[in-house]
Amino acid sequence: MSQRQVLQVFEQYQKARTQFVQMVAELATRPQNIESLQNAGVMSLLRPLLLDVVPTIQQTAALALGRLANYNGDLAEAVVKGDILPQLVYSLAEQNRFYKKAAAFVLRAVGKHSPQLAQAIVDCGALDTLVICLEDFDPGVKEAAAWALGYIARHNAELSQAVVDAGAVPLLVLCIQEPEIALKRIAASALSDISKHSPELAQTVVDVGAIAHLAQMILNPDSKLKRQVLSALSQIAKHSVDLAEMVVEAEIFPVVLTCLKDKDDYVKKNASTLIREIAKHTPELSQLIVNTGGVAAVTDCIGSCKGNIRLPGIMMLGYVAAHSENLAMAVIVSKAVPQLSVCLSEEPEDHIKAAAAWALGQIGRHTPEHARAVAVTNTLPVLLSLYMSTESSEDLQTKSKKAIKSILQKCTYLPALEPFLYDAPPNILKHVVGQFSKVLPHDSKARRLFVTSGGLKKVQEIKAGPGSLLQEYINSINSCYPEEIVRYYSPGYSDALLQRVDSYQPLAN
Repeated sequence: MSQRQVLQVFEQYQKARTQFVQMVAELATRPQNIESLQNAGVMSLLRPLLLDVVPTIQQTAALALGRLANYNGDLAEAVVKGDILPQLVYSLAEQNRFYKKAAAFVLRAVGKHSPQLAQAIVDCGALDTLVICLEDFDPGVKEAAAWALGYIARHNAELSQAVVDAGAVPLLVLCIQEPEIALKRIAASALSDISKHSPELAQTVVDVGAIAHLAQMILNPDSKLKRQVLSALSQIAKHSVDLAEMVVEAEIFPVVLTCLKDKDDYVKKNASTLIREIAKHTPELSQLIVNTGGVAAVTDCIGSCKGNIRLPGIMMLGYVAAHSENLAMAVIVSKAVPQLSVCLSEEPEDHIKAAAAWALGQIGRHTPEHARAVAVTNTLPVLLSLYMSTESSEDLQTKSKKAIKSILQKCTYLPALEPFLYDAPPNILKHVVGQFSKVLPHDSKARRLFVTSGGLKKVQEIKAGPGSLLQEYINSINSCYPEEIVRYYSPGYSDALLQRVDSYQPLAN
């Protein structure tokens, strides 16, 4: 056999290996093929090819493994159990940029599924190698490494701390300053994933100067980058007053308000979330948001979107209003109440309705003026029907009930209260009657209207326990009227009159 024929055997073998990994990588892109590949034992066949003498076969084998592991936790588990991770980590340090990208992709695909799988990546020493890749000359390698680190950090504080301890944070901050948009996005996302777990982790991100660089990118035209930047700033600001103030000091207001008008819904949502995370901390931070026009901008944003995109904005209005009556009045002046009422009526999801109910309660609970601003939008009957509905979630019922009570206890606008005399259950009715008992003694016009509208008659029909608070309220209302008027509207009075007619003997001439 000639040398040519001998070499031909090796060439054919190489060709077959190349064809095999390429076909597997291609098949792994379609979910319907995954089970068949798994049953055919694809994992154990790909493993030796990671150490193949031909670089393209190595890379394609890693790519195929990444696609399989990305699909579900079982396949990712198979990568861990097949002892493939140490091989990848070793090659990550030694091989060319194409292989590094593929290997980092596998680590990300494994690590994303669960804290246990992410821990397996940490245990095999991958973090140090991934951090070295953040300094690679090739932006694609940096991006793949940053992505893998972010996916490991997002699970919990311990894994996040491991990423910090490996020295990733300063290099991720350098990555957000690189010109490539894709790298900026992934690095910002990784910083967000690290910051979210605790004030201490967020502080490590702040300490290397991340806030200033993130704040500069708020106006970047790329929507996906803006999403990540706003998310990272939110995850920093949410933990404490100090961290929120540091984000504000980076002069994010009023520029961040332009994001509330962005064409991308998730930019709107993340901008609302950032403003909410700042507003919740103190009245002073909320006041700053009011002064820059933030409340009006968030109100407009709620009007321009639907569903979960609205949620952080709704909550932000509630947080601002909760701090003080002046801030609640600023929310009212920004025309937020009609907008929240629309959310309460229109939104199909209970958790969004519950947030709107909570926010309206925070606005209306301060003074009669605040309560009236909520009551005139006809919100109270909607809240009552949500509270009474068996289809409402427990959370929605609780929040609706609390909102009704806190608004009623301040509401002196009687036309809004009167329908409650007819529809409210006893635990709400008590508060309604209580409000009438406070207002009627001091308002003669209201007393007359209460009689002509049928309110007084309805109060006489209420059955209250002797000595109860409700009975006290009813007595207080009755004492505002002459005795014969109260008797006239009491149940059974017409029968008593008829009896007197029956028993009346006219005087004979």
